[in-house]
Amino acid sequence: MTAVDITAEARKRQRSLVTPEGIDLRLEIASVGQRLGALIIDMMIILGVTLVFTIAAGFVFGSTARAGEMIAVIWLLGVFLLRNGYFLGFEMSARAATPGKRAMGLRVATRDGGRLRFEAIFTRNVLRELELFLPLSVMLARPLSGGGGDIDGWIYILGLIWCAVFVLLPLFNADKLRAGDLVAGTWVLRTPKQKLLRDMADDGAAHQPNFAFTPAQLDAYGVKELQVLEQVLRTVDKPTVRAVADRIAAKIGYARGDASDLEFLRAYYHAIRGRLESRLLMGRRRKDKFDLS
Repeated sequence: MTAVDITAEARKRQRSLVTPEGIDLRLEIASVGQRLGALIIDMMIILGVTLVFTIAAGFVFGSTARAGEMIAVIWLLGVFLLRNGYFLGFEMSARAATPGKRAMGLRVATRDGGRLRFEAIFTRNVLRELELFLPLSVMLARPLSGGGGDIDGWIYILGLIWCAVFVLLPLFNADKLRAGDLVAGTWVLRTPKQKLLRDMADDGAAHQPNFAFTPAQLDAYGVKELQVLEQVLRTVDKPTVRAVADRIAAKIGYARGDASDLEFLRAYYHAIRGRLESRLLMGRRRKDKFDLS
């Protein structure tokens, strides 16, 4: 696949999320391959932890019958609790991503841009059990127990069809959503980058290396002030630009040096919008400078 093809594919996965404040965020949906890669990494980690506990149980209890019982408990109950606690714990963290998702540059977010809540994470992960792990467990249980016959064969086939339907579901919807995402109102995104409207992005990115803003300076304003600043930059009225640049510099305590008013405002716009976008994808929307959430 050429670079042009990759870029075209990335554009197909771009979505526009317009917030209630009118900010248009450009988001990129994770591909099926990226999500599969993240799941494989996570399952390898879970399997590795399970093997460590299995080996530890063998050392502690030796070759006694109790060792066999403990190993059975680890694989039957421990794996269930581990995989569910693993996904719940990591996806409820500030990064909203398991180690596998972080390695692939992905994170979970709500489709309406709101706060990622426990019930959404719980729902999408419980449904993973119904989509994949439960039918796989049933399919593997009978061969391991020595079962056979026509009924077991049908159970195996039905389990395979069940898994195939849910595993292939992301291939047949534009947002690459699995059943858990559809019910929970979530999707999996590429880690947000600071993407703005094309003209603003080009101007801001060109001048940003000349400026360095601290988190406190970027948190001085919210979405409402960002909209006003965007309007100022689009009109390019020199007296207004000068007045706004002086006011912002004084408020955040920034020494502009020889930089022009327009350069300063473009760089600040670029930086503050990037920060607000990242905060929004973590479920924290700051409406204005008075909103301390």
